[in-house]
Amino acid sequence: MSRIAYVNGRYLEHSNAVVHVEDRGYQFADGVYEVCEIARGFIIDVTRHLDRLERSLSELGIIRPMHRSALELILKEVVRRNRVLNGLVYLQITRGVARRDHPFPKANVRPAMVVTAKRIDPEVLSLKAGRGIKVITVPDNRWERVDIKTIGLLPNVLARQKAIEEGADDAWFVDPDGTVKEGSASNAWIVTPQGQLVTRPAESGILRGVTRTTVLDVVAKLGMTFEERPFTVEEATNAREAFVTSASAVVMPVVAINSVAVANGHPGSVSCSLRDAFFDVAEKTQP
Repeated sequence: MSRIAYVNGRYLEHSNAVVHVEDRGYQFADGVYEVCEIARGFIIDVTRHLDRLERSLSELGIIRPMHRSALELILKEVVRRNRVLNGLVYLQITRGVARRDHPFPKANVRPAMVVTAKRIDPEVLSLKAGRGIKVITVPDNRWERVDIKTIGLLPNVLARQKAIEEGADDAWFVDPDGTVKEGSASNAWIVTPQGQLVTRPAESGILRGVTRTTVLDVVAKLGMTFEERPFTVEEATNAREAFVTSASAVVMPVVAINSVAVANGHPGSVSCSLRDAFFDVAEKTQP
């Protein structure tokens, strides 16, 4: 079956889905995006993803291309047309198509919108979670407004590529003071030797991950202790557990940091418990 994409009001075969050469997303990375997990036939945490999308659009002064309910209907339709039971649905909105110039175009330029969906084998992710992932650390060289989910991701791309070239799976951005910011496409967590969950506050300096927020709901349901504060790379390597959260990975154990094993080098019980309980707590929307 051919994959179907939504592009500016039309549902097209994926191979024919194109955007204009002067789309400001292509020219300036002038746009935002969201990625929702699709699990067991449901779209996960749609409300929180669309809440964050609206915030990102507002922060960049991009007009929402349509009513929120219409956005959600398009997400559902793309998932339905692609018959995705487990995978991801991607939504991108840019400032639109205009003659290339740095200032914002005239007010009559409509925002451009693309939605795609793809399948991911849940067994592959489960096996990966059973092994855990390895991360490296890199200096944080991104712009300060990483709280906005923009499509300007080149530092993240380079960090992930560096990790792969060094035989790891991902990279954590680190501040000059040695504290961990977040992963290239995830939020970073540790479990202290005393059993307390720790992740960096999301008021500034990191993206407030939707999966991160839902994991906090899981933490509350399971009665775990939790603290929002910075933690150092050294603290992470000496932790009982480390893991990351994201829509694409949900909860993914980290078993090594800069080639140093975390604890015994195997996924820990806390991250596994959070992963197991996530689906029951997350919001589930039927396409």
